[in-house]
Amino acid sequence: MRPGRVKNSDMHRPTRLALALAAAAVLSWPAAARAVVPAGQTVDGIHCEQMEGSVLHIHQHLAIFDHGKPVGVPDDVGRPLIGQCFYWLHTHTPDGIIHVESPNFRTFTLGNFFDIWGQPLSKTDVAGAKPKRGEHVAVWVDGRAYSGDPRKIELTEHLDVTLDVGPPYAKPAPFTQWNGN
Repeated sequence: MRPGRVKNSDMHRPTRLALALAAAAVLSWPAAARAVVPAGQTVDGIHCEQMEGSVLHIHQHLAIFDHGKPVGVPDDVGRPLIGQCFYWLHTHTPDGIIHVESPNFRTFTLGNFFDIWGQPLSKTDVAGAKPKRGEHVAVWVDGRAYSGDPRKIELTEHLDVTLDVGPPYAKPAPFTQWNGN
């Protein structure tokens, strides 16, 4: 080999090392932290299509609080860049309004929305927010306390859901800013 030249195998060592370290880091994270955001594949029987469905078109509002601090529901949930499509459940803006725009009538749940968002939803984990020891997740549906599984909440027209992870557990004010939705 001539002076000043680098062996091909030496040139790729930093790349291989970086990939190995990245893989080790990802595998060491808890499962919830590495939740996968869908990129167009069918989720819970819900397809990602080029156009929004028009047979069932309803809206809900979701508010999440982590110990009193708002946790944003981002815009474009259910609108993956890679897939360039719309899931039947999605958001357009970061105001917590969920759009159900389906080509057929069926029941959709809050769990379906979280699955499309790629975030966990349980009584102990809401989009990565977790109650501390001795605390709980308070679930409010249309201003009433809900004690069931939050994943099973059926998404109906103008449903208003608030998830309080840890105190304060104040009854939420009704959401009224539907703005034509």
